[in-house]
Amino acid sequence: MGAVIALPGRTGVVKVPDPGWKSSYPPPVSRSVYAAAHVAAFPDGSIDWDATMAFREHLWRYGFGVAEAMDTAQRGMGLGYGEARELIARSAARAAELGMVIASGAGADQLAPGRHRLAAIVEAYADQVGFVQDHGSEVIIMASRALAASARTAGDYLEVYGQVLKVADRPVLLHWLGEAFDPALRGYWGSGDFAAAADTVIELIERADGRVRGVKLSVLDQASERALRRRLPGGVSLYTGDDFNYAELIKGDQEGHSDALLGAFAAIAAPAAAALHALDRADLAGFDAAIGPTVALSRLTFEPPTYNYKVGVAFLAWLNGLQPHFAMLDGLQSRRPGTHLIRVFELAAAARALLDPDLSVARMTEYLAGTART
Repeated sequence: MGAVIALPGRTGVVKVPDPGWKSSYPPPVSRSVYAAAHVAAFPDGSIDWDATMAFREHLWRYGFGVAEAMDTAQRGMGLGYGEARELIARSAARAAELGMVIASGAGADQLAPGRHRLAAIVEAYADQVGFVQDHGSEVIIMASRALAASARTAGDYLEVYGQVLKVADRPVLLHWLGEAFDPALRGYWGSGDFAAAADTVIELIERADGRVRGVKLSVLDQASERALRRRLPGGVSLYTGDDFNYAELIKGDQEGHSDALLGAFAAIAAPAAAALHALDRADLAGFDAAIGPTVALSRLTFEPPTYNYKVGVAFLAWLNGLQPHFAMLDGLQSRRPGTHLIRVFELAAAARALLDPDLSVARMTEYLAGTART
């Protein structure tokens, strides 16, 4: 039956339909998919570990692998390295208990901001790779602010990553995060030109002797992603991190498709899982019908400044009853205005991404009352 709500500045009421999705889906077989998970917080800004772990179980229930301690978890933007280690350890242990898939970010963020010797960056990366592996998780080698600040040539990137890959005991994912997500990573891989940077990534992979199994690309540009995807060696997958264009990139074309590692999937787990299930059946119309309406929601959630997208992810988790408070580390929830979040609610309703209409309406009513008081 759904529910209805009156929203400020809107004529009439907004209808929140019953979503109609299943309560769980098996992992897809035609695509490899990870959802980058966020961290739930208490109003005082401390981590709500129960809600944080329950959210990962929510993603596993819908068939996603969990990408842990990434930028979606506010890594380096509220989540310190010590907290990231605890998060990885807790999530990896829970994944092992449940027999679920997890890949965790290994970076160099234990180093202080600023420039460092390349050897120190290698050592920091190696320590984190070892930590992730020791806890039974797959490894995602994250882009490093320390390396971006310290490297002067593409050769510096090849040297650091080459040394770090020697520590890996199984093939890893590389994380190429564009400056829209983190301005400190401008010019990563030694160039501001995408094609030149891609040359470096391809050279790294070719030198890696099978130690790289995929590249997670987050540059919000379909043409660039397709160009890199065409160049990847056999056996190396392109994991889209394009939260604007994921539907087309995952669906694919005559040249191939992208797998996925997306922060957006944390916000739209149910419709995305239904879409991937349809894709497994070669039901392209069903895929389009389920995932198509989520794109407008994701594009709004990730609108500039893109790095504040985490606010929308946490807001939708709260609306869906997946955490008890709309609160984030470092009070990040204040980084998006009420007008933005009202529109997020509307588009989430249209995408059938609100799993319990009555609860979502009750919480949105609560949010609007609090906004009016302030």
